[in-house]
Amino acid sequence: MILQNGKRGITVNASRRDFVKAGSASLLCGSALMSSPLLHAASSLNVPLGLQLYSVRDQLPKDFDGTLKQLGALGFREVESAGYFNHSGAEAKAAIAAAGLNLVSAHYPMPMLRTKLDEIVSFSKAVGNGTIVCSSPALKDPAKLKTMTPEQRHHAFTLEDWQWNAENLNSIGEKVHAAGLNFAYHNHYTEFHTTDGKVPYDELMRLTDPAKVTMEMDCGWVIIGGGQPVEFLRKYAKRITMLHVKDFKPIKITPGVGADGEPAPIELGKGGIIDYKPIFAEAAKGGNIKHVFVEQEAFTVPPMDSLKIDADYMHKLGIS
Repeated sequence: MILQNGKRGITVNASRRDFVKAGSASLLCGSALMSSPLLHAASSLNVPLGLQLYSVRDQLPKDFDGTLKQLGALGFREVESAGYFNHSGAEAKAAIAAAGLNLVSAHYPMPMLRTKLDEIVSFSKAVGNGTIVCSSPALKDPAKLKTMTPEQRHHAFTLEDWQWNAENLNSIGEKVHAAGLNFAYHNHYTEFHTTDGKVPYDELMRLTDPAKVTMEMDCGWVIIGGGQPVEFLRKYAKRITMLHVKDFKPIKITPGVGADGEPAPIELGKGGIIDYKPIFAEAAKGGNIKHVFVEQEAFTVPPMDSLKIDADYMHKLGIS
């Protein structure tokens, strides 16, 4: 992770691979064709097409303004930041607007939120961002990683760690709301690894205050973690306000345990394991989803070609 502070704001250029190394083992979530009523239900979600800018983390530092304009030309209308690459709030705000995009949220990991929250809030206001998102959790005692094997690290979080994260989310959420901004939590896969008989995502929902913490559900990581997005959307219809959309090449997955090996990203609609029609249909039923962001963490074709494939897929499902 690269952290830059000061007059140029706070820039996060975090490698998701530092956090996201998939865990262990049987449910293939296929992409069977769905009925036309279900497709119609998916299109009724009626939200703008968004992109998590982590997708273009390699392009933005080289050509911030030009990259954003290319995204606007592909049909993306909203963006979620994962760093501003040493641009001031005013500079980033102008570049995003010039590209015809609307910045609605930004990602920051738990350690940064615990230590740099005042700066993050100040920069968010300067850049015009209305929602701060905790992009990943933290261990209560990160020093314990030093004695763990790589496999043990995949399952390092205990229930005590999740309870500690929930306490921090409530505290941070209270401060963010007091500053006039919204606050949300973004999951990866570990939240769905059954721990001491409990699903951590359920624990986070139980322990966090709905008035302070909403959820940005990353559908792809739910699947990789061994969960099902439709079930959580049905169960927590009023808590989940944003979605992340991604897909992976076929991989063996065990419910409550996770993927057997490291998942490989693939473009939407290109033979991956996730059919988003039922997910969007369930999200539409809940009526609480405000934003949907594509996130393409790796590419099988040149990046802008890849994002065009994603945008076309989303447009076909009625996300415009």
